Order: sequence, then C-alpha cells, then structure tokens
Amino acid sequence: MRLTARVLRPTAVAAAALLVLAACGGGGESVDVDGESGSDGSGGSGSSGEVLVAAIAGEPDQLDPHSTTSYFSFQILENVFDTLVEPDENLEMQPALAESWETSEDQLTWTFQLREGVTWHDGSEFTADDVAYSFNRIIDEELAASWRFAAVESVTATDDLTVEIQVSAPSPNLLASIGGYKGVAIVQEENASSGDIATDPIGTGPFSFETYSSGQAVELAANPDYFGGEPAIGGVEFQFIAEASTALAALRSGEIHWTDNVPPQQVETLSGEDALEIGQVGSNDYWYLALNQGNEPWDQVEARQAIAYAIDREAITEATMFGAATVNQTAIPESSSWFTEYTTYSHDPDRALELFDEIGVDPASLTIDLMVTSEYPETVTAAQIISSQLEEVGITTTINTLDFGTWLSEQTEGNFDMLMLGWLGNIDPDDFYYSQHHSEGSNNHQGNADPELDELLDAGRTETDEAAREEIYDEVATRVADTASYIYLYNPDVVQAWSTDLSGYTALPDRAIRFRDAEIAD
Repeated sequence: MRLTARVLRPTAVAAAALLVLAACGGGGESVDVDGESGSDGSGGSGSSGEVLVAAIAGEPDQLDPHSTTSYFSFQILENVFDTLVEPDENLEMQPALAESWETSEDQLTWTFQLREGVTWHDGSEFTADDVAYSFNRIIDEELAASWRFAAVESVTATDDLTVEIQVSAPSPNLLASIGGYKGVAIVQEENASSGDIATDPIGTGPFSFETYSSGQAVELAANPDYFGGEPAIGGVEFQFIAEASTALAALRSGEIHWTDNVPPQQVETLSGEDALEIGQVGSNDYWYLALNQGNEPWDQVEARQAIAYAIDREAITEATMFGAATVNQTAIPESSSWFTEYTTYSHDPDRALELFDEIGVDPASLTIDLMVTSEYPETVTAAQIISSQLEEVGITTTINTLDFGTWLSEQTEGNFDMLMLGWLGNIDPDDFYYSQHHSEGSNNHQGNADPELDELLDAGRTETDEAAREEIYDEVATRVADTASYIYLYNPDVVQAWSTDLSGYTALPDRAIRFRDAEIAD
C-alpha cells in the first residue's frame, strides 16, 4: 500500500496500495456525514464497555474501502470490514470470513469455504454472493486495488458458502492479494451500489459505523453479533489530532487511550513513563529515493548508482527516525523470510565522482529537483540532509515541497528529477516489486525498463515452488538495487503509544489497527 495523504504518518506514506502504503492516491476534502445513529439505526453500541478513544494524525477522505487509498481511512475501516483472509503478527495469512480454502491440482482454481452465521451490521445475511460482488466490483470498475487481481479470470459463488476464483496462471500471491489490507474488504452490494458506503459503510467487522463529525472524529459501536465474539469495549472513537504534541498531551492526561502520532525523537522519553505503553515493532515498510529515468543523465544506470554512493543512509535515517528504523539497501527487512543480503553501496563520494566521470557527466553542472511532501515531514528533513550530501560531489539540489495531492499528481505526470516517499504494509514481494519496477507496472513512475528484470518479475508471480520463488526474488532485489531503479534508505518501525489501562492490543508490523480484542480497565 502506497503512502497517502496525512496531516502531520501512511498506510502511506504513498499505492496501497498501500501504501503505500502503499500505492495510492491521497486524501482530499473530508465528507461531512454527521449523524445521530449508525447504519442499523440503533444509535448506540452493542456493548456496555467503555468506548476506546484513539487519536490518529489525519482525517479519512472517504469510507469506501475499495475506492480510498488513504491510510487514515484504513485505520478506521480495519475495524469495520473483514477480508476473506488476514495476516497475523508474523504476516502469515489466517482465516477470516473464509474458514478454509484449497487449490486445484493445476493451481488454477481456488475454492474458499465461508463461515456460517455471519451477518452484516444491518442484520442481513452475509453470503458468497457478497464476495463475488466485492471482487468483481474492484475488477470491473478498475478500483484502487484492481491491480491485485491481474491474474483473476473469474470470481463465482457456487453456493451460499462457497466461492471459486479462477486464475489465468498459478498465483502463489493470491492470499496476500485478497487479504493483505482492507482495500480488498468484502462489502455489501446494496450499500456499495447505492454509493452510501462512502459516508455510511456497512460491514461485517467487530465495530459498526455510527457517526462522522467532519474535522473531529469518527465513532464506531461494538458489534454484538461479530463472528469472532462481541468486543469487550463499547466502541471506538477515532479523533483527528494532527499535532503530535497535542495527541501525546491528551494521552498523558487520560483524554485518549491510544495514538500512533508519535514522533520518533520522543520514543525514548515515552518509554520511561510508567502510565504509558510503547508498542514498537519492525515493519516491512520501506522509504526510498527514485530518480526519473526519463530525464538525463538519470537514464544512465551509472548516474543513478552515483547518487546511491553519494548519500549517507545512516545520517539520513538518524536525522529522520532517531533510531526507530533500520538502514537497508533493499526493500525487505532482515526480519522477513524474503530478506536478501545486500551491502553494495556505502557513503563513498569518491566512487560517485568516478561513476559520473565514466559517463562523461560533470556533477557540478547538475541541479536535482528533489520532490518531497509537507504531509510527511520526515521527507522534508531527509531532503535537507540529502541536499548537503549531494553538494559534496558538486550537485545542486532544489527541494520542492508540495502538499501530497500535488505530489501525487506531479509523480504521475513525471514532473520530477528525484522524489522520496515510502511504501506500507508489504507482505508478498510481488505486491510491490512488480508494480514499481516492471516496465508495465502501475506504479513504475520512475520509468524503469529492464527486460531481464521483467522476466524475473513475470516468473515470480507464477512460481509455486517456495524455494525457487525465494531465489527469484533474491535476484529481483539484487537487480533492482544494482540498477538503482529505487535507492532504498531504511525500514521504519511501527511506533504506537497507549495507556496502561488498555490491554489486549498489539502493534502489528503491517500497521493494521485492530481493536477487536481490546479491553479497558475500570
């Protein structure tokens, strides 16, 4: 999932899809749907427990999981909708609305058996038709996650509790594609086709939508009929608090129970406060630089490699993340089974100058437009560090700071020399490598065109032998880094803070915010 607009995180930073984050569009003007009751007209929660108050750093652009790409939307929708499968703490796919699945001998048919007795928040019955409708809606309307269904030929409900997905080729990444984040959630046809879903969503999740006060908060109520059991808390109120200092003050005073609006430089201080818990876990997210290969001299691999040597990743990471990240020269962190060891680049300005000399480019003649966004302040800080580092080899840097909506537009139009951003919630390597680096990838805004890499990426999405597939993505990771299609910087930690009164909550490496098991002490 690509990172998306936030007021300052992500989920996304920009694609999710996400993000990503993870590969995605940004938030816009919020919808004003103030109301007095939820979708079921109850006007109250299904549980007598206390309402959990969570502070997020920005406002959702809408509440249709198939259309939004905003991380702030997904923070809320994670608690309203379900997917067929979902990742656990180790990012392994587990049953959700589907309780089991199997593949045919030729690997071209996936059959999912659904849970019995699941109902929508308005009390209507959930069936396989809802699954078929949801996935076909994404595909037919070419919605935000449609690229995840590139291999899907058809989605059919064969009976009330059985769904068949036909694929054009073996698809070992299918579970990650249909369960990796709430952009592929199962939605109710009537709610979606009417357009009501954007402002009054009906899901099957542990909490139902109640009200949205524009500029202030979204309120959810506990779903007493949730298939995983009624939540112990009465609901969740997501308050929009842009300033981290304000969010942390509210947490310390007991006005809120949880926030992820935690500046990295404050993690150490917060960790020493007895009344607070800090959740910090390594993520599969990554931050990177991308050079526009449509502009000279960045169409030459040596020029891109020179930038990779000219920068100091350790200094960039420390200045932006204050230790809450791990320097990395590839996308995937060491904690992942997909990790590839790669240490080719060091901070070596002399080697950068040698590479420029090899292609006859005088770096003193170069001016780089470095595009960053004010809605991710870490990119602005990093840009200042990068500018000083490039100055060491004679390159002049112009820092172009944009709001995120404009940033996305300029990226899509190719109006940049170099940009910095991140990708969130990564599970299967096909999720991001193909989209970002294949010559036909939907997020290949840098214009990478590498036939050898295309061949590897095509093979990786259909290889069903796990060991062979890992070898393919080792080669992919190495080639992407060798050719500097992206210049990777670091993998950030997930950092969240909550009151010691809150239990049953875990910070997850994919940044999914799940409050279904949360409890608040009396």
